[in-house]
Amino acid sequence: MVNETERALKLFIVLSRASKVVLEEANKTIESFKLNPTEFAVLELLYHKGRQPIQKIGQKILLSSGSMTYVVDKLEKKGLLERVFCKEDKRVTFMSITEAGKELIEEIFPTHEEKIKELMSALSDSEQETAIELVRKLGLSIKDLS
Repeated sequence: MVNETERALKLFIVLSRASKVVLEEANKTIESFKLNPTEFAVLELLYHKGRQPIQKIGQKILLSSGSMTYVVDKLEKKGLLERVFCKEDKRVTFMSITEAGKELIEEIFPTHEEKIKELMSALSDSEQETAIELVRKLGLSIKDLS
């Protein structure tokens, strides 16, 4: 019989390994377009949500401000993003996706979406719904602990 601690450790290992494998496979598509996963996350966020303050982007994709600046600089040099300075508050800088950035996301996203669907297909629709609920519950309970 497995005790509570052993079960928790086993769940942690299974979740960690599954997450690692899923991310590695999903990232292959992104990397085939010469982007890293963080760059893709920034472009995808701006494509779907519109221009955002740099600080908000970092919060939404869980990236430190130093790393965020580095990623934004790289994407700006590639011509995929542009800085838009706030006229009302000089301390705020927005990032906006360029036309080239939009075209790249529109090229990548359908393939990425299909890959995610394929990766999740090992679970039935109802199993996916159950997994969503359970993982969300776990994430929210941990958030409450901190």
